[in-house]
Amino acid sequence: MELHMQSHHYVRRLPDWTAAAVSGLAAGALLLVLELFWSSMVSGVNPWVATRMIAAIVMGPEVLQTSLFSVGTVAAALVIHFVLGAVLGMILAAILAPFTLDSSLGLAMLAGAVFGVVVYVFNFYVMTRAFPWFVEVRGWHTFVGHLIFGVAAAACYWKLESKDVSH
Repeated sequence: MELHMQSHHYVRRLPDWTAAAVSGLAAGALLLVLELFWSSMVSGVNPWVATRMIAAIVMGPEVLQTSLFSVGTVAAALVIHFVLGAVLGMILAAILAPFTLDSSLGLAMLAGAVFGVVVYVFNFYVMTRAFPWFVEVRGWHTFVGHLIFGVAAAACYWKLESKDVSH
C-alpha cells in the first residue's frame, strides 16, 4: 500500500483572478485603516503624511512639501494604493494556485505572511531608491502592516476563490 501525501509542487493551475483582485482590494482597505489608526491614534502623526507620500509616486516629490489637505492628493493616493493592492493580490494568487498553497487556510495564510514580508522588503529597501521619502516610514509598524496585508489577502483569496476544479 502506497501512502500519498499532498505535495506542493508546481501544477498547471490558474488562479481565480477575480477573487485575487478582490482579495487584494480588501487587504488594501484593511491596511489603509490600520495605517490611519496607527498614525493618528498611536504615533500622533498627521495621517495625511502617508497619503502625500503615496500620491508623490505619481504627482512628484513636490506634493510632500505641502501640509494642506487636498482632495486631488487623496484621490491619487487612494487610486495608487488600491491598484497596487489588487495587483499584489493577483501576484499572491499566482503563487498560491500553481503550488496548491491554497489547499488549507493555514497554509495560505502562512504563504501570505511570507509574501507580506517580501513586499515590505521590496517596498522599503528596493523601491526607496526611486522613492526615497519612504525610508522615513520603515519600521516595525509598517512591517506588521505588510504582514497583515499578506495574511488578509491570502485568507480572503482562500475564502473567495472558486473551488471548481474544472477551470
